Amino acid sequence: MKTDDLARLAPLFDGWEETMVWSCLQGVMGEAYANEDFSSGLIVNRDFCFLAGKPDGTLLEWARGPILVPRTADWEPLIEKIFGDRAVREIRYAIKKEPGVFDRERLEGFAAALPEGYTLRLIDEELVPVLLAETWSRDFCAAFDSPEDCCKRGVGVVAMYEGAPVAGAGSYCVYRGGIEVEIDTREGHRQRGLATACGARLILECLDRGLYPSWDAINLRSAALAEKLGYGPGEPYSTYWIG
Repeated sequence: MKTDDLARLAPLFDGWEETMVWSCLQGVMGEAYANEDFSSGLIVNRDFCFLAGKPDGTLLEWARGPILVPRTADWEPLIEKIFGDRAVREIRYAIKKEPGVFDRERLEGFAAALPEGYTLRLIDEELVPVLLAETWSRDFCAAFDSPEDCCKRGVGVVAMYEGAPVAGAGSYCVYRGGIEVEIDTREGHRQRGLATACGARLILECLDRGLYPSWDAINLRSAALAEKLGYGPGEPYSTYWIG
């Protein structure tokens, strides 16, 4: 059942260092569900479904996003039983949240190291519809209700080439005090340092605005980029992609 009783649900998620969980519990973004006695909880935020408490298959009926994240391993047999071959187990990397570890001078150097012909631009209301129209870039802005909302609550940077965005780093979601970083590069412009430059500038923008740029890595390559930009090593954790 869907619930607005976030205070009653919160203990199931207490101590989980996950910004999309925080965002929902803060009433910023996402939806929450619980079973009748609140012994199990589900938080749905964007493409992610976070499961906590006692494994309960009834909650999986509400798991609309394709990525399931069980807090404990005892959820895994239930997920595999219900979804069968549709559930593909994957490993992601949780990057530790350490506000104070960033080297501004190093980040400024990365942001300035652009190939000839490329420039960096903050995401503004004019750019939002352009980014939403492309699959590779839509997640920089898709969490928000409007271009105005995106620029008011989120923050993002894109690399421009010949008048078009070709790489960027933006806000996959937001919570009180920070954002969840989304970063990508358009095919044909990869391996040129654009993700590094955009990520560095986004971190600097967040620091200037008093926001923390939380990073969760989809793979080892993303984790390596995070470490290059100043984050600590990522801790592996299990997820399921539901096909």
